[in-house]
Amino acid sequence: MKALFLLAFLLTLNTSAAERSVSAYPSIQAALDANPNRMLFVPAGDYPITDKIRIRGVRSGLFGPGRIIQQNAEQPIIVIEDAKEAEIRDLTLTRPEGKMETRQEGIVAIKCRDLVIDNVRVIDNRSPAGAITLRASQNCRISRCLVRNYMRVSIDDRTKSLEWGYAFNCTDGTGISVSYSTGTHIEGNRIIEENLVPTPEIKAKHKLGDYVKKNPVKGTLLSQQAWDAGYTDNWQQGSGLVVTAPAVSNLTRILGNHIENAAQGIDLHSDHVIVSNNIIVNSFMGMKAMHGSRNVLITGNQFSRNCLWAIGLMPGAAANAENFDGGSIIANNIISDFGHGDAHWIWGDERSPFKFDTGQQPDDPPLTDVVVTGNVVHSIGKPRYKYAVIIGGGPNTPRGMHFSNNLLPVGSQGVANTELKP
Repeated sequence: MKALFLLAFLLTLNTSAAERSVSAYPSIQAALDANPNRMLFVPAGDYPITDKIRIRGVRSGLFGPGRIIQQNAEQPIIVIEDAKEAEIRDLTLTRPEGKMETRQEGIVAIKCRDLVIDNVRVIDNRSPAGAITLRASQNCRISRCLVRNYMRVSIDDRTKSLEWGYAFNCTDGTGISVSYSTGTHIEGNRIIEENLVPTPEIKAKHKLGDYVKKNPVKGTLLSQQAWDAGYTDNWQQGSGLVVTAPAVSNLTRILGNHIENAAQGIDLHSDHVIVSNNIIVNSFMGMKAMHGSRNVLITGNQFSRNCLWAIGLMPGAAANAENFDGGSIIANNIISDFGHGDAHWIWGDERSPFKFDTGQQPDDPPLTDVVVTGNVVHSIGKPRYKYAVIIGGGPNTPRGMHFSNNLLPVGSQGVANTELKP
């Protein structure tokens, strides 16, 4: 009797699962529309779409081994908006050959609360927008996802900015992008670029770094030499992972992610951030925190084969008296083989594993109160850097910098460009 009861119960579960499968409907969107506030199963197989999939409501979402293929380069793949406790799990999201380059996201979530994006693969969504994007949301989690090949050739247009005033050819793209959000948890993701790596051949083919437009007047933050040259070395744009909107974004955890071949590994414009146990490999910049990033804890990370700097803290144009940088700790990180990455030919040996700089504008408040302790810089062979630590000078030089128990091998001109105080 117990066996018969168990069999009947299992059959009921299977029937319920079948009823919630998208396979019973003409499309995934039709299934979502017919089943509001429910999680729907996406069976194995390919699901071509030409319009974005829209998810709203409470505890709605998609899960399963299916592969969703967006065939329209003008549309994102999944949009989640005004949702509470929604979930996207286990899916593969991609674009076909000839439609991989886009300006749209793979997943974009807007005004969500307690959203979970877990074990999702976003492949070949090559866009300046984030492959996985979160905006204006609270207490959301992005975990165990794979983002692969998210960059494209693009134009970075800064002609509307009085500080810059030019546009240039670049590679651009971001794996995971978070803005105007609080309480975000980003853990265990793999963000890997394999298509666009910074070789001289790719630079020449796409004329990367060349200006394509200039304003009549030079930008205020640009040197006359750079303006006249019509070229910038900074043609690798985008980040593996970015958290921005510094006056709003807050309480972010970035834990145990693997980022490889990015332009900037981790780019922070946020307060109260934990950056811990991540691996950032072969990115021209390991990570930076600026534009008013306060109380950032950077601990236990591996930075390997970075070329411009591995860890950088500095004010930026968005910093002000109410939105300032500092009160941070950099502890127990390992920076290995600095200057041995693919972008070394661009940046050369006159760089630094640690950079603590002055602001972009004269009125930027200085970086203040930073503890740097227990870090190791380690290279095979002769170090490829000028100083292990560079601290910007002038009236807005960083203040309250405390160094202790770091292993900092001497560069071509010394350990640091100024005395490091305990």
